[in-house]
Amino acid sequence: MANPKYKEALDRYERHLTEISTQEMVLNMGPQHPSTHGVLRLQLITDGEIVKEVVPHLGYLHRCFDKHAESLNYGKTIPFTDRLDYLASMNNSHAFVMGVERMLGLDSKIPKRIEYIRVLVCELNRIASHLIAIGTYGIDIGATTPFLWCFRDREHIMNMLEWASGSRMLYNYIWVGGLFYDLPVGFEVRCAEFINYFKPKLIELDEILTQNQIFISRTANIGILPADVAINYGVSGPMLRASGIKWDLRRIDEYSVYPEIDFEIPVGKGAMGSIGDCWDRYKVRVDEVHESVRIVEQCLERLQKDFKRTADFDPRALVPKKVNLKAQDYYVRAENPKGELGFYFVTKEKSDIPLRVKSRGPSFNNLSVISELGKGVLIADLIAILGSIDIVLGEVDR
Repeated sequence: MANPKYKEALDRYERHLTEISTQEMVLNMGPQHPSTHGVLRLQLITDGEIVKEVVPHLGYLHRCFDKHAESLNYGKTIPFTDRLDYLASMNNSHAFVMGVERMLGLDSKIPKRIEYIRVLVCELNRIASHLIAIGTYGIDIGATTPFLWCFRDREHIMNMLEWASGSRMLYNYIWVGGLFYDLPVGFEVRCAEFINYFKPKLIELDEILTQNQIFISRTANIGILPADVAINYGVSGPMLRASGIKWDLRRIDEYSVYPEIDFEIPVGKGAMGSIGDCWDRYKVRVDEVHESVRIVEQCLERLQKDFKRTADFDPRALVPKKVNLKAQDYYVRAENPKGELGFYFVTKEKSDIPLRVKSRGPSFNNLSVISELGKGVLIADLIAILGSIDIVLGEVDR
Protein backbone atom coordinates (compact mmCIF):
# COMPACT_ATOMS: atom_id res chain seq x y z
CA MET A 1 0.00 0.00 0.00
CA ALA A 2 1.40 3.40 -1.01
CA ASN A 3 2.28 5.88 1.70
CA PRO A 4 -0.49 8.53 1.69
CA LYS A 5 2.04 11.34 2.22
CA TYR A 6 4.05 10.15 -0.79
CA LYS A 7 0.89 9.93 -2.92
CA GLU A 8 -0.13 13.43 -1.85
CA ALA A 9 3.29 14.83 -2.77
CA LEU A 10 3.27 13.02 -6.12
CA ASP A 11 -0.20 14.35 -6.95
CA ARG A 12 0.90 17.88 -6.01
CA TYR A 13 3.99 17.56 -8.24
CA GLU A 14 2.03 16.25 -11.25
CA ARG A 15 -0.62 18.95 -10.79
CA HIS A 16 2.11 21.59 -10.66
CA LEU A 17 3.54 20.41 -14.00
CA THR A 18 0.15 20.64 -15.70
CA GLU A 19 -0.44 24.17 -14.39
CA ILE A 20 2.67 25.84 -15.80
CA SER A 21 2.06 28.96 -17.90
CA THR A 22 2.29 29.04 -21.68
CA GLN A 23 5.70 30.79 -21.71
CA GLU A 24 7.21 28.19 -19.36
CA MET A 25 8.74 24.93 -20.47
CA VAL A 26 9.67 21.63 -18.80
CA LEU A 27 13.20 20.46 -19.65
CA ASN A 28 15.03 17.30 -18.65
CA MET A 29 18.71 17.65 -17.80
CA GLY A 30 20.03 14.10 -17.48
CA PRO A 31 20.11 11.27 -16.66
CA GLN A 32 22.34 11.01 -19.76
CA HIS A 33 24.15 14.32 -19.43
CA PRO A 34 27.88 14.86 -18.81
CA SER A 35 27.35 17.73 -16.36
CA THR A 36 25.11 15.78 -13.98
CA HIS A 37 28.13 13.61 -13.04
CA GLY A 38 26.18 10.36 -13.19
CA VAL A 39 22.64 9.11 -13.72
CA LEU A 40 20.93 12.11 -12.12
CA ARG A 41 17.88 13.61 -13.78
CA LEU A 42 17.07 17.25 -13.11
CA GLN A 43 13.65 18.37 -14.25
CA LEU A 44 13.70 22.09 -14.92
CA ILE A 45 10.76 24.47 -15.23
CA THR A 46 12.17 27.33 -17.29
CA ASP A 47 11.02 30.67 -18.59
CA GLY A 48 13.38 31.27 -21.49
CA GLU A 49 16.89 30.93 -20.05
CA ILE A 50 15.72 31.45 -16.46
CA VAL A 51 15.21 28.38 -14.24
CA LYS A 52 12.04 28.76 -12.20
CA GLU A 53 12.26 25.41 -10.40
CA VAL A 54 14.54 22.37 -10.19
CA VAL A 55 13.21 18.92 -9.30
CA PRO A 56 15.92 16.24 -8.86
CA HIS A 57 14.88 12.66 -9.72
CA LEU A 58 16.91 9.88 -8.11
CA GLY A 59 16.91 6.09 -8.13
CA TYR A 60 18.54 5.23 -11.46
CA LEU A 61 21.50 3.44 -9.89
CA HIS A 62 20.02 1.01 -7.29
CA ARG A 63 23.11 0.44 -5.12
CA CYS A 64 21.06 -1.32 -2.36
CA PHE A 65 23.90 -0.91 0.15
CA ASP A 66 21.70 -1.03 3.26
CA LYS A 67 20.16 -4.39 2.33
CA HIS A 68 23.54 -5.86 1.37
CA ALA A 69 24.84 -4.88 4.82
CA GLU A 70 21.87 -6.60 6.50
CA SER A 71 22.54 -9.92 4.73
CA LEU A 72 26.33 -10.15 5.22
CA ASN A 73 28.63 -10.16 8.23
CA TYR A 74 30.56 -7.01 9.12
CA GLY A 75 33.80 -8.02 7.42
CA LYS A 76 32.09 -8.92 4.15
CA THR A 77 30.27 -5.57 4.09
CA ILE A 78 33.51 -3.54 3.83
CA PRO A 79 33.89 -4.05 0.04
CA PHE A 80 30.34 -2.69 -0.37
CA THR A 81 31.21 0.49 1.56
CA ASP A 82 33.91 1.11 -1.08
CA ARG A 83 31.15 1.40 -3.67
CA LEU A 84 29.26 4.23 -1.95
CA ASP A 85 31.50 7.19 -2.71
CA TYR A 86 33.76 5.19 -5.01
CA LEU A 87 36.11 8.19 -5.33
CA ALA A 88 36.90 7.99 -1.59
CA SER A 89 36.77 4.28 -0.80
CA MET A 90 39.36 4.42 1.99
CA ASN A 91 37.33 7.05 3.87
CA ASN A 92 34.13 4.98 3.56
CA SER A 93 35.65 1.83 5.00
CA HIS A 94 37.41 3.81 7.76
CA ALA A 95 34.06 5.16 9.00
CA PHE A 96 32.35 1.76 8.89
CA VAL A 97 35.26 -0.03 10.57
CA MET A 98 35.45 2.60 13.37
CA GLY A 99 31.80 1.93 14.20
CA VAL A 100 32.27 -1.84 14.47
CA GLU A 101 35.49 -1.43 16.50
CA ARG A 102 33.78 0.90 18.97
CA MET A 103 30.90 -1.55 19.44
CA LEU A 104 33.47 -4.29 20.09
CA GLY A 105 35.53 -2.08 22.42
CA LEU A 106 38.57 -2.47 20.15
CA ASP A 107 39.04 1.21 19.27
CA SER A 108 41.44 1.95 22.16
CA LYS A 109 43.56 -1.14 21.41
CA ILE A 110 44.40 -0.40 17.76
CA PRO A 111 48.20 0.12 17.41
CA LYS A 112 49.34 3.63 16.54
CA ARG A 113 51.07 2.44 13.38
CA ILE A 114 47.76 1.12 12.05
CA GLU A 115 45.97 4.36 12.96
CA TYR A 116 48.58 6.50 11.21
CA ILE A 117 48.49 4.28 8.11
CA ARG A 118 44.69 4.63 8.04
CA VAL A 119 44.88 8.43 8.24
CA LEU A 120 47.64 8.47 5.61
CA VAL A 121 45.69 6.49 3.02
CA CYS A 122 42.44 8.36 3.82
CA GLU A 123 44.09 11.74 3.30
CA LEU A 124 45.67 10.57 0.04
CA ASN A 125 42.19 9.47 -1.03
CA ARG A 126 40.80 12.86 0.06
CA ILE A 127 43.32 14.61 -2.20
CA ALA A 128 42.39 12.30 -5.09
CA SER A 129 38.66 12.95 -4.54
CA HIS A 130 39.13 16.73 -4.42
CA LEU A 131 41.27 16.62 -7.57
CA ILE A 132 38.33 14.98 -9.35
CA ALA A 133 35.99 17.67 -7.95
CA ILE A 134 38.29 20.53 -9.01
CA GLY A 135 39.15 19.08 -12.42
CA THR A 136 35.60 18.18 -13.44
CA TYR A 137 34.37 21.54 -12.14
CA GLY A 138 36.85 23.28 -14.40
CA ILE A 139 35.63 21.35 -17.43
CA ASP A 140 31.98 22.06 -16.47
CA ILE A 141 32.81 25.77 -16.67
CA GLY A 142 34.83 25.31 -19.87
CA ALA A 143 38.47 24.98 -18.69
CA THR A 144 40.04 21.81 -20.13
CA THR A 145 43.65 22.15 -18.93
CA PRO A 146 42.96 21.95 -15.15
CA PHE A 147 40.94 18.79 -15.79
CA LEU A 148 43.93 17.12 -17.46
CA TRP A 149 46.35 18.35 -14.78
CA CYS A 150 44.15 17.05 -11.94
CA PHE A 151 43.79 13.62 -13.53
CA ARG A 152 47.53 13.48 -14.18
CA ASP A 153 48.34 14.11 -10.50
CA ARG A 154 45.55 11.89 -9.22
CA GLU A 155 47.04 9.01 -11.19
CA HIS A 156 50.12 9.04 -8.92
CA ILE A 157 47.88 8.62 -5.85
CA MET A 158 45.90 5.83 -7.53
CA ASN A 159 49.15 3.99 -8.26
CA MET A 160 50.30 4.29 -4.64
CA LEU A 161 46.99 3.10 -3.19
CA GLU A 162 46.96 0.23 -5.68
CA TRP A 163 50.48 -0.67 -4.55
CA ALA A 164 49.31 -0.79 -0.92
CA SER A 165 45.99 -2.59 -1.39
CA GLY A 166 46.18 -4.45 -4.70
CA SER A 167 43.11 -2.63 -6.08
CA ARG A 168 42.87 0.50 -8.15
CA MET A 169 39.66 2.10 -6.83
CA LEU A 170 37.77 -0.26 -4.50
CA TYR A 171 40.43 -1.10 -1.95
CA ASN A 172 39.01 -3.25 0.90
CA TYR A 173 42.20 -2.25 2.73
CA ILE A 174 40.98 -1.05 6.15
CA TRP A 175 39.63 -4.03 8.13
CA VAL A 176 37.88 -4.35 11.49
CA GLY A 177 40.74 -4.49 14.00
CA GLY A 178 43.53 -3.70 11.56
CA LEU A 179 44.54 -3.61 7.92
CA PHE A 180 44.63 -5.99 4.96
CA TYR A 181 48.43 -5.66 4.97
CA ASP A 182 51.20 -3.37 6.13
CA LEU A 183 52.46 -0.67 3.76
CA PRO A 184 54.87 -2.05 1.11
CA VAL A 185 58.56 -1.52 1.77
CA GLY A 186 59.52 1.85 0.29
CA PHE A 187 55.96 3.24 0.33
CA GLU A 188 56.82 6.08 2.70
CA VAL A 189 59.76 7.19 0.54
CA ARG A 190 57.71 7.08 -2.65
CA CYS A 191 54.87 8.97 -0.98
CA ALA A 192 57.27 11.69 0.19
CA GLU A 193 58.61 11.98 -3.38
CA PHE A 194 55.05 12.46 -4.62
CA ILE A 195 54.38 15.23 -2.06
CA ASN A 196 57.54 17.08 -3.16
CA TYR A 197 56.41 16.76 -6.79
CA PHE A 198 52.81 17.74 -6.03
CA LYS A 199 53.34 20.97 -4.07
CA PRO A 200 54.51 23.06 -7.08
CA LYS A 201 51.69 21.55 -9.16
CA LEU A 202 49.17 22.87 -6.65
CA ILE A 203 50.58 26.37 -7.10
CA GLU A 204 50.25 26.01 -10.90
CA LEU A 205 46.65 24.88 -10.53
CA ASP A 206 45.96 27.87 -8.28
CA GLU A 207 47.38 30.26 -10.87
CA ILE A 208 45.48 28.84 -13.87
CA LEU A 209 42.04 28.50 -12.26
CA THR A 210 41.59 30.28 -8.91
CA GLN A 211 42.59 33.73 -10.19
CA ASN A 212 41.17 33.21 -13.70
CA GLN A 213 38.78 36.10 -14.43
CA ILE A 214 36.48 33.97 -16.63
CA PHE A 215 36.26 31.31 -13.91
CA ILE A 216 35.58 33.97 -11.25
CA SER A 217 32.81 35.59 -13.32
CA ARG A 218 31.15 32.16 -13.74
CA THR A 219 31.31 31.23 -10.03
CA ALA A 220 31.44 34.36 -7.82
CA ASN A 221 28.01 35.44 -6.47
CA ILE A 222 26.43 32.37 -8.10
CA GLY A 223 24.51 29.78 -6.05
CA ILE A 224 24.91 31.56 -2.71
CA LEU A 225 24.11 29.16 0.15
CA PRO A 226 23.41 31.01 3.45
CA ALA A 227 24.58 29.29 6.62
CA ASP A 228 21.06 28.83 8.06
CA VAL A 229 19.79 27.19 4.85
CA ALA A 230 22.82 24.88 4.80
CA ILE A 231 22.13 23.78 8.39
CA ASN A 232 18.41 23.26 7.77
CA TYR A 233 19.11 21.02 4.77
CA GLY A 234 21.69 18.94 6.65
CA VAL A 235 24.51 20.05 4.37
CA SER A 236 28.00 19.03 5.49
CA GLY A 237 31.62 18.96 4.39
CA PRO A 238 33.18 21.60 2.11
CA MET A 239 29.69 22.90 1.20
CA LEU A 240 28.91 23.73 4.82
CA ARG A 241 32.35 25.19 5.51
CA ALA A 242 32.10 27.33 2.37
CA SER A 243 29.06 28.98 3.98
CA GLY A 244 31.31 30.18 6.81
CA ILE A 245 30.71 27.43 9.39
CA LYS A 246 33.89 25.91 10.83
CA TRP A 247 32.61 22.34 11.24
CA ASP A 248 34.95 19.42 10.57
CA LEU A 249 34.38 16.07 12.30
CA ARG A 250 38.11 15.40 12.39
CA ARG A 251 38.27 18.25 14.91
CA ILE A 252 34.76 18.02 16.43
CA ASP A 253 34.83 14.26 17.17
CA GLU A 254 38.63 13.94 17.28
CA TYR A 255 38.61 10.36 16.02
CA SER A 256 41.64 8.20 15.17
CA VAL A 257 44.93 10.16 15.51
CA TYR A 258 43.62 13.46 14.13
CA PRO A 259 43.97 15.16 17.58
CA GLU A 260 47.74 14.54 17.32
CA ILE A 261 47.99 16.17 13.87
CA ASP A 262 48.27 19.88 13.12
CA PHE A 263 46.00 21.18 10.35
CA GLU A 264 43.61 24.07 9.70
CA ILE A 265 39.93 24.00 8.71
CA PRO A 266 39.37 26.20 5.62
CA VAL A 267 36.09 28.17 5.49
CA GLY A 268 34.47 30.40 2.89
CA LYS A 269 35.28 34.09 3.20
CA GLY A 270 33.56 35.57 0.16
CA ALA A 271 36.92 36.68 -1.25
CA MET A 272 35.65 37.01 -4.84
CA GLY A 273 31.94 37.47 -4.21
CA SER A 274 29.69 36.42 -1.34
CA ILE A 275 30.23 33.88 1.43
CA GLY A 276 28.79 30.53 0.37
CA ASP A 277 28.91 31.06 -3.40
CA CYS A 278 30.25 28.59 -5.98
CA TRP A 279 33.72 30.14 -5.91
CA ASP A 280 33.94 29.69 -2.13
CA ARG A 281 32.95 26.02 -2.42
CA TYR A 282 35.66 25.51 -5.01
CA LYS A 283 38.27 27.39 -2.93
CA VAL A 284 37.53 25.43 0.24
CA ARG A 285 38.32 22.20 -1.63
CA VAL A 286 41.57 23.65 -2.99
CA ASP A 287 42.59 24.76 0.51
CA GLU A 288 41.66 21.33 1.92
CA VAL A 289 44.05 19.71 -0.55
CA HIS A 290 46.83 21.89 0.90
CA GLU A 291 45.86 20.83 4.44
CA SER A 292 45.70 17.14 3.46
CA VAL A 293 49.24 17.47 2.10
CA ARG A 294 50.32 18.74 5.55
CA ILE A 295 48.58 15.79 7.23
CA VAL A 296 50.24 13.29 4.88
CA GLU A 297 53.67 14.81 5.64
CA GLN A 298 53.10 14.49 9.40
CA CYS A 299 51.90 10.88 9.06
CA LEU A 300 54.97 9.99 7.01
CA GLU A 301 57.23 11.55 9.62
CA ARG A 302 55.63 9.59 12.48
CA LEU A 303 55.63 6.33 10.49
CA GLN A 304 59.34 6.69 9.70
CA LYS A 305 60.46 7.82 13.16
CA ASP A 306 58.10 6.91 16.02
CA PHE A 307 56.12 3.97 14.59
CA LYS A 308 58.55 2.24 12.26
CA ARG A 309 57.79 -1.14 10.73
CA THR A 310 59.14 -4.09 12.69
CA ALA A 311 59.55 -7.76 11.83
CA ASP A 312 56.94 -8.84 14.40
CA PHE A 313 54.31 -6.24 13.44
CA ASP A 314 51.07 -7.94 12.37
CA PRO A 315 48.35 -5.60 11.01
CA ARG A 316 45.82 -8.45 11.37
CA ALA A 317 46.61 -9.33 15.00
CA LEU A 318 43.36 -7.81 16.33
CA VAL A 319 41.14 -8.74 13.37
CA PRO A 320 38.36 -10.85 14.95
CA LYS A 321 37.48 -14.25 13.44
CA LYS A 322 33.83 -13.48 14.18
CA VAL A 323 32.17 -10.25 15.32
CA ASN A 324 29.86 -11.05 18.23
CA LEU A 325 28.04 -7.98 19.53
CA LYS A 326 25.40 -7.42 22.16
CA ALA A 327 22.07 -6.02 20.95
CA GLN A 328 22.42 -2.25 20.64
CA ASP A 329 21.83 0.80 18.48
CA TYR A 330 24.94 2.70 17.46
CA TYR A 331 25.74 5.62 15.15
CA VAL A 332 29.22 6.43 13.86
CA ARG A 333 30.23 9.35 11.66
CA ALA A 334 33.38 10.54 9.94
CA GLU A 335 34.52 13.45 7.79
CA ASN A 336 34.56 12.24 4.19
CA PRO A 337 35.76 14.43 1.29
CA LYS A 338 32.13 15.30 0.53
CA GLY A 339 30.87 15.66 4.09
CA GLU A 340 29.56 13.62 7.01
CA LEU A 341 29.35 9.92 6.24
CA GLY A 342 27.38 8.10 8.92
CA PHE A 343 26.38 4.50 9.64
CA TYR A 344 23.54 3.61 11.99
CA PHE A 345 23.65 0.02 13.27
CA VAL A 346 20.94 -2.01 14.96
CA THR A 347 22.69 -5.20 16.07
CA LYS A 348 21.39 -8.60 17.14
CA GLU A 349 22.53 -10.55 20.20
CA LYS A 350 25.40 -12.96 19.41
CA SER A 351 25.13 -12.46 15.67
CA ASP A 352 27.74 -11.18 13.23
CA ILE A 353 25.01 -10.01 10.84
CA PRO A 354 23.30 -6.72 11.82
CA LEU A 355 19.53 -6.46 12.04
CA ARG A 356 19.56 -3.01 10.38
CA VAL A 357 22.16 -0.75 8.79
CA LYS A 358 21.39 2.75 7.55
CA SER A 359 24.04 4.79 5.80
CA ARG A 360 23.95 8.58 5.66
CA GLY A 361 25.61 9.64 2.42
CA PRO A 362 26.67 13.31 2.42
CA SER A 363 26.00 13.66 -1.32
CA PHE A 364 22.30 12.88 -0.74
CA ASN A 365 21.80 15.72 1.74
CA ASN A 366 24.04 18.12 -0.17
CA LEU A 367 22.13 17.49 -3.40
CA SER A 368 18.77 18.18 -1.72
CA VAL A 369 19.64 21.89 -1.55
CA ILE A 370 19.79 22.17 -5.38
CA SER A 371 16.06 23.04 -5.44
CA GLU A 372 16.82 26.05 -3.23
CA LEU A 373 19.96 27.20 -5.06
CA GLY A 374 18.52 26.68 -8.55
CA LYS A 375 15.59 29.10 -8.35
CA GLY A 376 15.84 32.15 -10.62
CA VAL A 377 19.26 31.33 -12.10
CA LEU A 378 20.33 30.89 -15.72
CA ILE A 379 20.53 27.36 -17.10
CA ALA A 380 24.29 27.82 -17.58
CA ASP A 381 24.61 28.86 -13.92
CA LEU A 382 22.73 25.75 -12.81
CA ILE A 383 25.59 23.67 -14.26
CA ALA A 384 28.05 25.72 -12.16
CA ILE A 385 25.91 25.23 -9.04
CA LEU A 386 25.55 21.46 -9.50
CA GLY A 387 29.29 21.08 -10.14
CA SER A 388 30.11 23.03 -6.97
CA ILE A 389 28.05 20.57 -4.87
CA ASP A 390 30.37 17.69 -5.93
CA ILE A 391 28.08 14.67 -5.78
CA VAL A 392 28.72 10.98 -6.39
CA LEU A 393 25.64 9.02 -7.40
CA GLY A 394 26.91 5.88 -5.66
CA GLU A 395 26.03 7.39 -2.27
CA VAL A 396 23.04 9.42 -3.49
CA ASP A 397 21.16 6.27 -4.55
CA ARG A 398 23.07 3.98 -2.13
